[in-house]
Amino acid sequence: MKITQEIKDNTVIMTLDGELDASSSVLLDEELSAPEIMKYSKILVDCQNLHYISSAGLGVFISHLQRFEDAQIKLIFYNMQEKVRNVFEILGLDLLMTIVSDYEEARTIANE
Repeated sequence: MKITQEIKDNTVIMTLDGELDASSSVLLDEELSAPEIMKYSKILVDCQNLHYISSAGLGVFISHLQRFEDAQIKLIFYNMQEKVRNVFEILGLDLLMTIVSDYEEARTIANE
């Protein structure tokens, strides 16, 4: 798993590349736990190259939801492959998290 971040204005664009499993979820948790991420009002997660997500990977996102909500940070997923999106939908996480089709839509929702 490779995780890259790009900062644009008041937004963190996080790109996930590979498989988000038990071992790589530790890296994601470190990225999302970093104090400097709380300086931004939007976190957009590009899932185009995310080929697999385990329960551990999902757990990392779930564990940060309340903290981001409390800080009024919008967490938006986009470019999600169908098989990854199906995992979110089966577990009902698409009702808790914002998942959109592409970057433009993510940016539009983030700026609302």
